[in-house]
Amino acid sequence: MSETSRDGKNGLSYADAGVDIDAGNALVEAIKPMVKSTRRSGADGTIGGFGGLFDLKAAGFSDPILVAANDGVGTKLKVAIEAGIHETVGIDLVAMCVNDLVVQGAEPLFFLDYFATGKLDVKQGSDIVSGIAEGCRQAGCALLGGETAEMPGMYATGDYDLAGFAVGAAERGQLLPTTDIAEGDVILGLASAGIHSNGYSLVRHIVEMSGLSYGASAPFDRERTLGEALLDPTRIYVKSVLAAIRETGAIKALAHITGGGFPENIPRVLPEGMAAEIDLSAIHVPHVFAWLAAQGGVARDEMLRTFNCGVGMIAVVSPEDSEAVAEVLEREGETVTRIGVMTSSAGARVTYRGDLDL
Repeated sequence: MSETSRDGKNGLSYADAGVDIDAGNALVEAIKPMVKSTRRSGADGTIGGFGGLFDLKAAGFSDPILVAANDGVGTKLKVAIEAGIHETVGIDLVAMCVNDLVVQGAEPLFFLDYFATGKLDVKQGSDIVSGIAEGCRQAGCALLGGETAEMPGMYATGDYDLAGFAVGAAERGQLLPTTDIAEGDVILGLASAGIHSNGYSLVRHIVEMSGLSYGASAPFDRERTLGEALLDPTRIYVKSVLAAIRETGAIKALAHITGGGFPENIPRVLPEGMAAEIDLSAIHVPHVFAWLAAQGGVARDEMLRTFNCGVGMIAVVSPEDSEAVAEVLEREGETVTRIGVMTSSAGARVTYRGDLDL
């Protein structure tokens, strides 16, 4: 209850307007150990200042080019909110940024997050940041800082949004793609961990059509609830891909298969006059995609331009280097499949043969 001032008017506080500064401070204290766990060379892993510092020289770079990326998690957050599962969307947030850095040959150095909510719940916020910290550990980058914004009236209680910002570096002259992509080069597909973080407006529409709740058993994975299965976090390819780049020197191009799928993302790394011919029959399609296609009556080409369909990243290499690159990637934990070849083309930049196993 607010006190009454001498002139009879209410002496309002920020809390009366719906913003709890004490909850914000409690969240900062709760996440300090998580942030510290992401410490790496160049960053000390502490928070609380007005800005984060990073020492490029201490990180081992001599003539670096900085590469920056930002992204969000999209409407996958609505699934997390409705399912009451918040521990993994932070991994998605980091993944969507750092995977965009590594495809350019850059090592992710640090990450910052923006967390906005209608009413700050310390447990919910802590769960989210724990996922962000886990994503940073997987990517080898420091969680250098972030912002928590409590905005009643902007978001309903329980709702929140996330944005992420990542900065990486590569030595001058070592950025990807290279300029020697040629006809006959091999396209390697790195398996995804499921839907990742794209297409969830369609996913949610299909779930609504199905009449299932997020607490129901997943039709494609009876061991888990639908919410749990749909919230599998985006795979972070950073450490495996950097190992392959540095050990083989043979990767010519990488593409992160996000929104837009194959037809939108692969051409972003190809020179003019070159096209990717993808053998769809070579792709192992996770069961979730078959369920979405069948339940929603989604056509193959719509699946390919909305979802990753089982391939979260592709690498372009010379035929003679494909085995060596695949060997390093597999040693680092990736499932690698040869899914295509580079061709010369004045028309479509991505063509298909075979068909998806939906």
